[in-house]
Amino acid sequence: MELATGALPNIITKLGDLLIGEYNLQKGVKGEIRFLRSDLESMQSALKKISDTPREQLDIQDKIWARDLRELSYDIEDSIDTFMVRDTANESSKLHGIKKFVDRSVSLFRKAKTRHGIATEITEIKSRVVEVHERHRRYEVNIVTDKHATPTVDTRFLARYTKITELVGIDKARDELITKIVKEEYQASMQQGKIISIVGFGGLGKTTLANAVYEKVKAQFVCCAFVSVSQTPDLKKVFKGILYQLDKEIYQKINEQQLDEGQLINELREFLQPKRYFIVIDDVWDISVWTMIKCSLPDNDAGYIVITTTRISDVAEKIGGAYKLKPLSLDNSRKLLYRRIFGNENTDNNEEMEKCPNDELSEVSDRILKKCAGVPLAIITVASLLTCKARNKIEWYNVYNSLGTGLENSLDVENMRKILSFSYYDLPSHLRTCLLYLSLFPEDYKIEKDRLIWMWIAEGFIQCEKQGKSLFELGESYFNDLINRSMIQPIYDSDTDLICECCTHDMVLDLICSVSYEENFVTILNGMNHGCRPYKIRRLSIQSCNEDHATTSAAWSLQQVSLNI
Repeated sequence: MELATGALPNIITKLGDLLIGEYNLQKGVKGEIRFLRSDLESMQSALKKISDTPREQLDIQDKIWARDLRELSYDIEDSIDTFMVRDTANESSKLHGIKKFVDRSVSLFRKAKTRHGIATEITEIKSRVVEVHERHRRYEVNIVTDKHATPTVDTRFLARYTKITELVGIDKARDELITKIVKEEYQASMQQGKIISIVGFGGLGKTTLANAVYEKVKAQFVCCAFVSVSQTPDLKKVFKGILYQLDKEIYQKINEQQLDEGQLINELREFLQPKRYFIVIDDVWDISVWTMIKCSLPDNDAGYIVITTTRISDVAEKIGGAYKLKPLSLDNSRKLLYRRIFGNENTDNNEEMEKCPNDELSEVSDRILKKCAGVPLAIITVASLLTCKARNKIEWYNVYNSLGTGLENSLDVENMRKILSFSYYDLPSHLRTCLLYLSLFPEDYKIEKDRLIWMWIAEGFIQCEKQGKSLFELGESYFNDLINRSMIQPIYDSDTDLICECCTHDMVLDLICSVSYEENFVTILNGMNHGCRPYKIRRLSIQSCNEDHATTSAAWSLQQVSLNI
């Protein structure tokens, strides 16, 4: 079962079982089931298309339709499961004589009543599916970007034009990377080709670091270029972008011609072959895309440097020369936060801020920075929130408590979520569901690896795809893939040096809690005000000891709830 399609895959399979199983359903009921199965298969395809599209790009009617269909799918599955359980219950194989005869007669009567009930239920389900289908026809799934939506701030673009004096903690990483690439600046090793791939969590500053290196050493090369690839790359545009930065005259000549990708690769190779060049390929998501780009970058005797950036560890390893970018230290995190909030006020001779100018806010600011975990994007986002607040502990603690809950709805937080959501929507749908499930756990919670995998299996998120591979082995591959994509953070056993637990970065937790709330995937009680509760609760996570939670949850119908306390 995946969030993307609700319970539809399970339902379609179970409807098939009802048709061919030993349930002795009436011919008319089987006809209704065939209709249902066919209609739901079509709806499943449309629902999958919606789920692969970022929510900010969806029309409100599409969101409502998808939500209603998912909720309906859970209700249908509950009805089918109830029928299957009742139909196979009360077997009397161990009874003998008159008792067996009486019990069998009662059982047949009960089954007849149950089958009549499912016939009525199927008719009711069909009418609800038709209703949803008609709504779908009235409000067609039309995935378009909202023209009036506030544009997302592209931090990659800003990183290229940020003054070096505004950067914090970049010098050490920049110098370390330059040493790793070129060894010693004026030695013969500089003449050899070098490829390095900066890898790290979204918002960690990969583009910023790549640009800092680029600006520092580009003067030592005959020609240079810095291009961004993104998740859905237009390779012709990428190749033309490189050519434009290398030589504008050649670009003008090329731009007047209708060249395909192969011809553009040849033009680039011919231009770069005799030259010492430095190219930065920013934001690579797929190794096949890098393979195509690499074809345009020739090995030569003049020497070259190619830097790539990616969020995915496997991509970095395959490109070669993986450099794992580290989070900011606490001191540098403080400098960045305080500089953004206080500027140069209360400092002597414009010295760097390592101590909060306001002693009252020192403790809460350190707690906030702990949640940001050294991610510059998170620190900058929080700083933007705090600059709009009064400089007192109560206001700052309110911001602190909202982080990681998915509740804060400011423009800065939305922009941060959109940037992180690139990684979320790049996941296959089954991994998205597994990641959203982590919203069950509170912040800073260490989640045991084996327990998490068994919970995924129990929820039906993991389905056998390959013969000879167990559900647990498949779940382990899901777990490793989420680590590889920097969506969860591994925790190693000190004795075996193996991954035994994981945790979720608070900014990722904020994103998945926000999506989970919108999709009614998990209902969280953690002492924060979540507004309206969903009509039906599917999964309930109680994350605090508030007595009101016990009273509130007791008033709800928890018949279908998976509970996590």
